[in-house]
Amino acid sequence: MHQQFSSPADRRLSALARHLDGSSASSTMDSTISASATSGSGSGFGGSVFAHVVQAPEDPILGVTVAYNKDPSPIKLNLGVGAYRTEEGKPLVLNVVRRAEQLLVNDRSRVKEYLPIVGLAEFNRLSAKLMFGADSPAIQEKRVTTVQCLSGTGSLRVGAEFLARHHHQRTVYIPQPTWGNHTKIFTLSGLYVKTYRYYNPATRGLNFQGLLEDLSLAPSGAIVLLHACAHNPTGVDPTLQQWEQIRQLIRSKGLLPFFDSAYQGFASGNLDADAQSVRMFVADGGECLAAQSYAKNMGLYGERVGALSIVCKTADVASRVESQLKLVIRPMFSNPPIHGASIVATILKDRDMYIEWTVELKAMADRIISMRQQLFDALRARGTPGDWSHIIKQIGMFTFTGLNSAQVVFMTKEHHIYMTSDGRISMAGLSSRTVPHLADAIHAAVTRSI
Repeated sequence: MHQQFSSPADRRLSALARHLDGSSASSTMDSTISASATSGSGSGFGGSVFAHVVQAPEDPILGVTVAYNKDPSPIKLNLGVGAYRTEEGKPLVLNVVRRAEQLLVNDRSRVKEYLPIVGLAEFNRLSAKLMFGADSPAIQEKRVTTVQCLSGTGSLRVGAEFLARHHHQRTVYIPQPTWGNHTKIFTLSGLYVKTYRYYNPATRGLNFQGLLEDLSLAPSGAIVLLHACAHNPTGVDPTLQQWEQIRQLIRSKGLLPFFDSAYQGFASGNLDADAQSVRMFVADGGECLAAQSYAKNMGLYGERVGALSIVCKTADVASRVESQLKLVIRPMFSNPPIHGASIVATILKDRDMYIEWTVELKAMADRIISMRQQLFDALRARGTPGDWSHIIKQIGMFTFTGLNSAQVVFMTKEHHIYMTSDGRISMAGLSSRTVPHLADAIHAAVTRSI
């Protein structure tokens, strides 16, 4: 006989017990759940109900900075953080961002009211235009729905949860390797994660044949995560010809592309060039998703400004998709913050400010390209064993050095250089002053292990 419950809370706990047990809950289970829900496991009144919680490991990327901050060495160098630094090693706030912020501050008519669930309408419109092009037929035909999200991570998460609820195929293929957060985002959203080959350690370049083979075996409807440009962590991108082959394969297999665009304009210094891969997929009339971030290309890291766009077959479908995106966002963060999106919109809508932004953006991209050349030249001057040409062939913020975990540990311990264990370094963290230090450390690590 089932136990009778006096309160809705007891009934919910009983339902939870049945769910966890996989069968009807016994009175023993009911009483156990009811007791443990409030008292904790053997904690009594004096202990913590969270006493059983174990210490979680540091995030593998952010943990690098934690270790760096604890190091008292004056020569320490942090190449783990994915944030731009000046030649002096300082964080940079773009001049155009300061101008835009000042305009916002001086506008006494501005208020701090909630934004709509989908965010700032002007920001969304301008973000779609930046991503897909001013003359995009998809935008003109109202087949694109764009919602403001919490930078790239939030955009990916909203898109993933939408797909988990509404897409018939819940498997997503991500490149191997990829940004460390991708697997967690998609898994916790309710999708099943598989990988496709991407990087070839032997050539330190693209494993294009492996990529095509793996995606050709993906089931129809599977989601494919693609880095729009400046692949993280490898810095290896397909050529335009290879992108076209990827597009043809994805469309012929009925796969659904989901672009992560974290570095538009930051990779090559050209906003349109860095969006070409995405625009190829939109131009064929098919559907796709794109997550945008303004962390890198406007330096708005802490403002958490991003957008998710979904390109649909028709305007009617796009409208219905947006209605469901609202249902994802509302219980997640209700509505997005106003300040960062207002900065972006202010810059994108003003011709002079937009041009100023592109100049500053290209300066950042050019400095990173210069750091690549300087590091390559320094290693060659030292006669460091191996072919280091991949440093200048790769693009964007990161270089996949090819150093192994033991060499990384050696460089940290002996030279106070911090990077992720896979040998990824942030070129944006280098300067002309620190390149010799890094080159010395790489040379020592490589020759030591020969």
